[in-house]
Amino acid sequence: MFLKNTENGDLAQVIELSELTDPNASSVTVRYHAGEEAGEPVSADKSKLTFPSGEALPKCWMDAHYRVSF
Repeated sequence: MFLKNTENGDLAQVIELSELTDPNASSVTVRYHAGEEAGEPVSADKSKLTFPSGEALPKCWMDAHYRVSF
């Protein structure tokens, strides 16, 4: 799955989808794509990633307590 970095607009390929959908993980391992070759795997903060369309990631992927109202 590809996501977009909101800071610089680069495309990032998610290595482990389970990290992305885990609401307790604040980062995910990605490979940035620039040019012809994919970069080395790096950790990226999930709050700085969106779908390529610009849509935010689902809240249930970001916050383990998304259903709780305080």
